[in-house]
Amino acid sequence: MEKGVITVVGQDQIGIIGKVCSFLADHQINILDISQTIIDEYFNMMMIVDITSKGDELGDIAKEIAKLGQEIGVDIKLQHENIFRKMHRL
Repeated sequence: MEKGVITVVGQDQIGIIGKVCSFLADHQINILDISQTIIDEYFNMMMIVDITSKGDELGDIAKEIAKLGQEIGVDIKLQHENIFRKMHRL
């Protein structure tokens, strides 16, 4: 199974989780794990998603979800798990 990591950060507001989850459902991306918290009015969410069948589409999906983030006023990033691990290794 190939996994992706989605991070969402921004000012808390109603509907962030719903819009992100709807986007993923529309693109047939399954959520494997999700964690979210609000710290001093800032929304933080991390999701692990199954991107096994997405292959070459992943770059386009990452651009689309980033655009969704701009539309709703948060920063959304989708990265392949391997890239995320290498970027956050000590």
